[in-house]
Amino acid sequence: MSVLKVVITTCVLSASLFGDVKLPSIFSDNMVLQQELDNKVWGWADAGEDVTVKFAGNEYKTKADDKGNWSLKLKAMKYGGPYELSVSGKNTITYKDVLVGEVWVCSGQSNMGWTVERSDDPDLEIATARFPNIRIIKVPLVGTQTPQKDFNGSWQKCSPETIGSFTAVGYFFGRNVHLATEIPVGLIMDAWGGSACEAWVNREILESDDKYKEMMDRWKKTESTWNEKDAKAKYEKDVAAWKEKAAQAKKDGKPAPRRPRYRNPLTGQHRPGNLYYGMIKPIIGYGIRGAIWYQGESNAGRAYQYRDLFPLMIDSWRDEWGIGDFPFYWVQLADFLAENPNPENTPWAELREAQTMTMDKLPNTGEAVIIDLGEGRDIHPRDKQNVGKRLSRWALAKQYGMKIPYQSPRYKSMKVEGNKVIIEIDHVLTNLYTFDVNEPQGFTIAGADKKFVNAKAKLVGKNKIEVWSDAVKEPASVRYAWANNPICNVYSKEGLPLTPFRTDDWPGVTINNK
Repeated sequence: MSVLKVVITTCVLSASLFGDVKLPSIFSDNMVLQQELDNKVWGWADAGEDVTVKFAGNEYKTKADDKGNWSLKLKAMKYGGPYELSVSGKNTITYKDVLVGEVWVCSGQSNMGWTVERSDDPDLEIATARFPNIRIIKVPLVGTQTPQKDFNGSWQKCSPETIGSFTAVGYFFGRNVHLATEIPVGLIMDAWGGSACEAWVNREILESDDKYKEMMDRWKKTESTWNEKDAKAKYEKDVAAWKEKAAQAKKDGKPAPRRPRYRNPLTGQHRPGNLYYGMIKPIIGYGIRGAIWYQGESNAGRAYQYRDLFPLMIDSWRDEWGIGDFPFYWVQLADFLAENPNPENTPWAELREAQTMTMDKLPNTGEAVIIDLGEGRDIHPRDKQNVGKRLSRWALAKQYGMKIPYQSPRYKSMKVEGNKVIIEIDHVLTNLYTFDVNEPQGFTIAGADKKFVNAKAKLVGKNKIEVWSDAVKEPASVRYAWANNPICNVYSKEGLPLTPFRTDDWPGVTINNK
């Protein structure tokens, strides 16, 4: 039986063979309950069974409905613990070492799933990960169109024995929050490498919106034509061919080619709704403070669509969680691939723009800009520490009241003066500065012909940049860091990089990709 079938079977059994009172795995020893929130506790029992929950000196009672489902809410508390939480019906379950603190969901694709043991300084990070009041839990990778009620997992204390295989970005974020506030922190790792944004959205929402008709029609065709028997036969044939090539490569003293991988699109991380139903649905309702997100690489080819899709996903999560517009902070795509000294139009630049635009569409959102932290040769930058720091700045400033810089400088306006353009930058506390060299780098400029050339630039005053080129007499647009892997060096004095931008809205290379 496949791992997926085992997980789904377990979920179905846990929700159908009641008898004893049961709770989903998101409740376990060592869990963290969200402070200052009426925390929902839920599970299953016999139809009509009386259920009693005791926590922190309070007792709560409810009754299972005719389908055996029950739920109740614990009254809000300030952070603290440890406590015990007991749930009684015909049987009693007691969860020990329960803390009340701050709970964050850590979701996205491989850069959120990238672990501590694969990031910079793994030996030091693992050896020093002695934070018993940071608790972690991982949601397994399940792609399905069947809404799941549970998963296999449990809360663990952060330690050198447990942290290595946990999300690095999530851990470094949570560690900063914990150290700065001295409040217990719970982190839920809910990420799948290579996943598409649409896989994290309730499919019914996508099907009800004409914006996504072309995408959904493509998937319906795949769903109706996919033949697993034929796909496995092809895979076995490819593996046989690979073995021959690998053997020959060994004789020739060359590296072996990559082994083929079997992929079922119906149970994978791209199919619309798959990860919402398989990985988000089981935790919806559990008390959280907010979410951090690192994803977008898989949607770069449809960057214009992401302008609507990403905010839609955030809104849909918030609506279903039912605790208001909880904070949602994401990582903008890093620099990647070869540096190109010439102006270029790229999907990655447009995806970064779509991410930035989301801050204007939704409240209580924020973006960690990391255009300076990428690795051209690898889509997975190893420096996850600084990514976690820049995300944690948002939370520490907005949720925990710390007076620290948190938002990267961002384009505000432009003014043409002769053959020069004066760019005004917003969110500059002290002043702008340039890293490594005095001259600002990363600017291009174009006239009405839309032909961009590299530009010269100069910092003016606290928050303005003068941009020009002798090749453009009547400038119409300026762009900054508009490339896959731009050479750029403008920061705020506080060390936050200037957000990539363009002053024009000319049609991009992904505008027709749906």
